[in-house]
Amino acid sequence: MHHDLQINRLRTLVAVVDLGGFRRAAESLHITQPAVSQQIRQLSGLIRSPVFASTGRNLRLSPRGEELLRYARRMVALNDEAVDRFIPQAGQLMLSIGVASQLAEVLPEFLRLLNRGMPQAQLSVRTGASEELAAQLAGGQLDAALLLQSTAPGAGTDTRELGRMRMAWFGRPAHGERGALPLALFPEPCTLRGRVREVLDAAGIEWRVAYESGELIGLRSAAKAGLGMTCLVANGDELWGLTPSVRPGLPPPPEPVPVTMSLAPGGVPEGFAGIAEKAFRQALRDYPLLSEATSEPALGPGSETRSEPAAPSSATTDPAGAPLLATAAA
Repeated sequence: MHHDLQINRLRTLVAVVDLGGFRRAAESLHITQPAVSQQIRQLSGLIRSPVFASTGRNLRLSPRGEELLRYARRMVALNDEAVDRFIPQAGQLMLSIGVASQLAEVLPEFLRLLNRGMPQAQLSVRTGASEELAAQLAGGQLDAALLLQSTAPGAGTDTRELGRMRMAWFGRPAHGERGALPLALFPEPCTLRGRVREVLDAAGIEWRVAYESGELIGLRSAAKAGLGMTCLVANGDELWGLTPSVRPGLPPPPEPVPVTMSLAPGGVPEGFAGIAEKAFRQALRDYPLLSEATSEPALGPGSETRSEPAAPSSATTDPAGAPLLATAAA
């Protein structure tokens, strides 16, 4: 048989001890003094011993009462922590946001701007594969997500394309120069993996999966260790110190991948969508993001176009085989 320790009784015990009496505890808890006495009697029945050795001015706990008090303090504190985490206080918003792991460097700037626009919001953030985050968004576990994929996460989601991200090849495999090209890839389902496969198959290049990981740090480590070549956002050399791939006959990387902001079905707090979109656009300004309509670098709010010297006619591609494009100005 199970017995449940009700939090209100434990909270009453803590209040009686901390405030030094039944009357003060009743006032603090906004209940009657007889109600306080009844809850203490119920606790006495539970531990089969008096909770207090004496009451009144000489309030003193019994030995078993002292032991119960230690549990009561921990349980009340844990209860309040859980309530604060899942039930927002009056005037407070709770928002859960997902960001594709390749775009995680946007978070400091994004969170700064979002906090400035919605200081009352309590935020939780997850990073991971776009496909996993999209499923969580469709399932109501996230309010918004910044994704590297073209398809909408599910029916009812508000999906807005912010631009298209240039990709590039990285890594110099220690083996496989003459055999099948070793690759480090995200596992299925993965939009980028499918595009890598299509590009290499179209170029007639034989390839094999040498390393597979759902974690971005795993792919980066594999590329640095020479286990296999990988395809990631085109500024991976700047972000993570990756080495651009140089290999004869290597085709250009896949076409730029859509970057989308998706909002959960059922709506989000008023004003959040506009603030979040503006914050994401600003935070993405240092990524090689092309605007949706013009294929020009997508500049964040307040950014300025910066002229770059013309590249020599003999240098039309970067080491990864992608066309040279001006990146967004910081």
